[in-house]
Amino acid sequence: MKNLIDKYNIPAPRYTSYPTVPYWDESLPNQEQWKKMVSETFHKTNKSEGISLYIHLPYCESLCTYCGCNTRITINHGVEVPYIKAILKEWNMYLSLFDEKPLIKEIHLGGGTPTFFSPKNLEFLIHGIISTAVVCSDAEFSFEAHPNNTALAHLQTLFNLGFKRLSLGIQDFDPKVQDIINRFQTYEQVFKITNQAREIGYTSVNYDLIYGLPLQTEASVRQTIEKVIALHPDRIAYYSYAHVPWIKPGQRKFTEADLPSGQLKRNLYELGREMFLVNGYVDIGMDHFSLPGDELYIASKNKTLHRNFMGYTTSQTQLLLGLGVSAISDTWTGFAQNAKKVEDYYTAIQEGVFPIVKGHQLTQEDLILRKHILNIMCNQQTSWEKPGQQCEALYEGINRLAELEKDDLVELSRFSLKVKQAGNPFLRNVCMAFDARLWNKEPRQQLFSSTI
Repeated sequence: MKNLIDKYNIPAPRYTSYPTVPYWDESLPNQEQWKKMVSETFHKTNKSEGISLYIHLPYCESLCTYCGCNTRITINHGVEVPYIKAILKEWNMYLSLFDEKPLIKEIHLGGGTPTFFSPKNLEFLIHGIISTAVVCSDAEFSFEAHPNNTALAHLQTLFNLGFKRLSLGIQDFDPKVQDIINRFQTYEQVFKITNQAREIGYTSVNYDLIYGLPLQTEASVRQTIEKVIALHPDRIAYYSYAHVPWIKPGQRKFTEADLPSGQLKRNLYELGREMFLVNGYVDIGMDHFSLPGDELYIASKNKTLHRNFMGYTTSQTQLLLGLGVSAISDTWTGFAQNAKKVEDYYTAIQEGVFPIVKGHQLTQEDLILRKHILNIMCNQQTSWEKPGQQCEALYEGINRLAELEKDDLVELSRFSLKVKQAGNPFLRNVCMAFDARLWNKEPRQQLFSSTI
């Protein structure tokens, strides 16, 4: 395994979309085109599968220096209500395109720090959305939370609104690591929130961890994971830290000298993965681990797992609407991203136009490759026997799998590909073989984090 990690530990996308954002062709649809794309997908799929919503809440009281998300740092909570009103106005703009009430299958609150907002204001936000829609009986509502500012009132209020899944950003429990990344929470806080959530009735608790952070050692990561396993979360996301200080200046609080070496970082990944597996977690793929009873595991086994801009999900809808600053929407045939600055977002909303500033309209080749990459990420296999599943770029991708096949990580037949269990840690490498846009225009600088 060490030799394989050395061989395949290269920069690769996380594939929350295909094409990936750096390779969008900037064919931003105009307002009328975007309205048509959204309306057509809604009309075709609302009754059969519903829609998903991602709501970006960018505010944080302090900057976590490792963070690569789109955030706005402030201690002024007066920003809450104006921002929520803008989101609800954007939502109403979408409602005006529909000829029937939307059927909501999924809502995810991301950030930033969603629990920066008060329970009362979060209720105002969610009620403003679900009161204008129909919520599926099996809808999945989830939110991200910071252990430091998540109160019992947050948990109870959101649960009453239909939220059953909680994701806690932990990253690391070591005090030295927490200090250098400016992200503080204690084991006791996480223990308390986890127990409160379970007592209320939350069915799934996820912990986010990061390996490759400054000052991490094998001993410190082992201690963090031992504490995590003692709390028995239903899911664990074990992400690789991406050091991009030229994009995120906050990361300049530390230097490359503070980061684990390439070899040590690979050891940290292997250490974590082994500890999860030994303690009953299943490797779902792409940095995610789950207990066998969790819905993520069940969806993986039933081949109903899906992946989008929110990561892995048990709900698959062709229409995903992103609300708020920097949020990305997906009509299946196209993507559009909202303005990244709060001020620009407000200006567009006040003018009554969709705040989209970047986009991509998928070609027929894109759609074919997207489906295969989704199949690989979610089911560890794909097939192309039917004509609509084939294109020239697909066969070019198959040819790039020769080395992975030689290393016994994938199994190829005439019309199918299967990723073997040993190949699960290298799903991003397998997907990358089919990434025609990346191969046609290889980046001049590093755009992505390494696979391990």
